[in-house]
Amino acid sequence: MRLACAALLLAAGIGLNAATPKAEPSKTEAPPVLRKSPEFVIKFVDGHQMLLSSLTGKVVALLMVHTTCPHCQHTSQVFTQLYNEYGPRGFQPVDAAFNTMANLYVAEFVKNFSIGYPVGYSTPEEVMAYLNRNIMERYTVPQIVWIDRKGNIRSETPSAGDDPSFYTESYWRNMIETLLKEPATTTTHHTAAKPKPVAQN
Repeated sequence: MRLACAALLLAAGIGLNAATPKAEPSKTEAPPVLRKSPEFVIKFVDGHQMLLSSLTGKVVALLMVHTTCPHCQHTSQVFTQLYNEYGPRGFQPVDAAFNTMANLYVAEFVKNFSIGYPVGYSTPEEVMAYLNRNIMERYTVPQIVWIDRKGNIRSETPSAGDDPSFYTESYWRNMIETLLKEPATTTTHHTAAKPKPVAQN
């Protein structure tokens, strides 16, 4: 399992991407459904647990973080601001810390960086299983998964974090605003059944 903090990757990527810049993901088209989100259990330091499926009906940003990663710390601060702005409309970020002994550092992480939304913890094995990735695969943190109101995964950061556009606030805002516009349920139009003719005697 090889880890790189996204902050370091982004810093190095400035030069690497200068010759072949990547376009930022479209701001006009809704992102496609990648797959149905599997269940995921987030544990909290007070002993309770939360099922990811309990957030169905909201637009969810699931952040897989390391409490010791400076970029994760900053990202969670930005998502706190986004939550304050978009939370009343149905946006819900959640952090799942999965660094070594994350359960011991979550409370300090929340306090030191004034995180204003739920922060729990998980294990690397559980996080990689949810992301459908090999535990030995190289990855960056944070890993951010975007889930729509129906529980579908609509976007996720590349495992190696080699596309910096996924880590910009403009992309995050675009995802929130785009997914909030979508209905929580699909409207089904029912056609009234025609009455059956009554047999004549």
